[in-house]
Amino acid sequence: MDIIALMQVLSQCLDRTSLRRLSIIVLAMVTMTGRVTMLGISRWAESGGSYRTIQRFYNSAIPWGMVLWLFFKAHFYQPGTEYLLVGDESVVTKAGKQTHGLDRFFSSIFNKPVAGLAFFALSLVSMEERKSYPLLVEQVIRSEAEKAATKAKKAEKAKKRSKSSKRKGKRGRPKGSKNKDKRQIEWTAELKRVKEMATTLIQRVSPLVRPRYFVLDGHFGNNNVMQMVHQSLSLHLISKLRNDSALYFLYDGPQKPTGRKRIYGAKIQYDNIPAKYLVQTATHDGIQTDIYQATMLHKSFADRINVVIIVKTNLSTQKRAHVVLFSSDLALAYD
Repeated sequence: MDIIALMQVLSQCLDRTSLRRLSIIVLAMVTMTGRVTMLGISRWAESGGSYRTIQRFYNSAIPWGMVLWLFFKAHFYQPGTEYLLVGDESVVTKAGKQTHGLDRFFSSIFNKPVAGLAFFALSLVSMEERKSYPLLVEQVIRSEAEKAATKAKKAEKAKKRSKSSKRKGKRGRPKGSKNKDKRQIEWTAELKRVKEMATTLIQRVSPLVRPRYFVLDGHFGNNNVMQMVHQSLSLHLISKLRNDSALYFLYDGPQKPTGRKRIYGAKIQYDNIPAKYLVQTATHDGIQTDIYQATMLHKSFADRINVVIIVKTNLSTQKRAHVVLFSSDLALAYD
């Protein structure tokens, strides 16, 4: 009965019949074992939860984004708490050929592309509770044009790699090449999808929640996404770079009296990071963790970035590993 009482807040966006069906389905889902299917739900459901009733519920149009927001606002929202806007994609393996949106997507669990369905979710993460509250989920449907563009991009990269390996003669940029404005971004279908979802959620949760940071994984750790987050959403990006990223310290030496000012300093050597950038060190179970922070430059990014490098060293074997995190907020503390 507690579940039914909790769901009364959803009467603002659901009719009586849908609310009753949802209560039956939720009660079955939290008690059942194994994979969740409509047939499984109907077997575990109490009176009024026949297979046909479950089908009718899933065939009805429900504003799930509003359902999640109303439930969060009524039962989980804490005034004065800072929330991060966090996005991530999940891939569910699926056999067959008829399922809507079935395609091959990269799965981090299998570390390769797999046949299945992909869903992009946006959550609000409480900084105090360290909990994630998913508020907007959409299935990723890739159009034929998007697939063709991805294939063409891969072919172009392979062509460039083969050309660079065969290239002989002078080093440096090719003659006649021009500078590009890195703040003018390429609007891919994926970038548009993320921007539209984030805009929808921000408009829905404001003015109650005003997130300052958009957190995305390493797939989105590039200049295109950073410019989109800053220009279109007016947020700061927190993401991850490749562990071999070519980062440069800011140049602070003497400048030439004429010509363009030098901005790039020494290139980072991850095995020998200057000690002046060390902000924290700790040892636990024979693993030493060193954290470095610096404002740095990357030649693919239009602006300076706030970089945090976490280095872990096994003291018995001296093996090292590191990750590179970054933010567009230069004032953000390392922790």
